[in-house]
Amino acid sequence: MRVGYVQTKPVFGKKKDNLDQAVELIDKTDADLLVLPELFSTGYYFPSKARLMQLAEEIPSGKTVRTFKNLARKKNCHFVFGMAEKKGSRAYNSSVYVTPHGKIYLYRKLQLFYKEATVFARGNLKPKVFPFYEYKLGMMICFDYMFPEICRVMALAGADLICHPSNLVLEYCQLANRTRSLENRVFIIMSNRVGEDTAFGETLKFTGMSQITSPDGSVLARGPKTKPALSVTDIDMQDSRQKKPTPYNHVLNDRRPGFYRDLL
Repeated sequence: MRVGYVQTKPVFGKKKDNLDQAVELIDKTDADLLVLPELFSTGYYFPSKARLMQLAEEIPSGKTVRTFKNLARKKNCHFVFGMAEKKGSRAYNSSVYVTPHGKIYLYRKLQLFYKEATVFARGNLKPKVFPFYEYKLGMMICFDYMFPEICRVMALAGADLICHPSNLVLEYCQLANRTRSLENRVFIIMSNRVGEDTAFGETLKFTGMSQITSPDGSVLARGPKTKPALSVTDIDMQDSRQKKPTPYNHVLNDRRPGFYRDLL
């Protein structure tokens, strides 16, 4: 498989420009799967729920999903991207998976970060895995990486690859995802953004360094800190089916949850 990340530099509120920037990068490459950042079409730091509702889109009827549905068909490529989803009177920080055949799958961020919780509704969909050719793909969003249960339940459900749209401001994820890959023996594609957003009288600076990690924890590709970038890497998806770090150990079968539950 040829998989990759699209690291962009959104300008808050400039949806058309942000979409055009992403499409321009994507048009230059061919891949089986590309992952874009969290909230890539709107920017991240919403000053109010009213502004969020103004920029959020319904799924699947909104322009962002329609654009990538057409692009997936045109380029025979699967896409995962983060966007602001409008659902009735609520807005969710969501991740959308679009296939070349027009299938659309959805995940809503469970672990809201910092002042997100003042404008977004908490995610209400359980993590799931979805078909990616003969393999399985899962999604998490940004701060979800701090909660290892999310990757673990997807691995237990058969995920071979986890897509991770992000807008990172802390410096831990690039290291933590190597562990998430290693402890679950899965590939992770983390797509981050660069640039800045300002709200609430403060500016958030995003860290870039999108990366792809392998089931042995290796970094297969990493983006720059300050510039937009696209990187595609060839991976052998069968590597994610090898769950034995030694001939005597299996990272999933060796779990002993009966003992862990006693602590709860």
